[in-house]
Amino acid sequence: MRFSAIVPGLAAALFGWAAVVQADDAIPVNKGNAQAGDGHAVMFKGSPLPLTGTAIKVGDTMPSATLTGAGLAPVNIADNKGKVRIINVVPSLDTPTCNAQTHELAEKDPALAQSVELVTVSMDLPFAQARWQRAAKAKDMVFLSDYKTGEFGTNTGLLIAPLHLLTRTVIVTDKNGVIRYMQIVPEITELPDMDAAMAAAKALL
Repeated sequence: MRFSAIVPGLAAALFGWAAVVQADDAIPVNKGNAQAGDGHAVMFKGSPLPLTGTAIKVGDTMPSATLTGAGLAPVNIADNKGKVRIINVVPSLDTPTCNAQTHELAEKDPALAQSVELVTVSMDLPFAQARWQRAAKAKDMVFLSDYKTGEFGTNTGLLIAPLHLLTRTVIVTDKNGVIRYMQIVPEITELPDMDAAMAAAKALL
């Protein structure tokens, strides 16, 4: 069966998953790691979701990609302004796993945002990201949208092309924009190991 034939079902299942997950503690943490880029895939409850684009890995410099930030302003993800960053990549803030993941980064260690830039990237429209940020009171987090062209997904190998979504990932970059930690969650319905990402960021300060 061609993958294109099952995409509608996978998309429906992905967002249907949102309706059945009720509590953050029902979502398991996955400590494994998948690979980015062409020829690799993540899983959705046993079904593969192929990734596309140029793969990034630990030791690479974060590639240039223009995203849409606050006020619809263009923002180049490569411009880290000399800060350690945790880049929280999620498919959609409207799903429980993405919601839980982003809340964890924003709330688990509130003091972290004083020394580490917290960034969330998704395909959500900037208006939806702003609405989530207001509701969560996540004032110390930067939200960037890849909705226009998917350039971030393509340039990092984190794009699930058939669904035009980004795969669940946490990236830590140092003050020079070099990737020092990265976890691509192998099963997209599960949470990343945010403790490990935070520890990696603190070690760079």
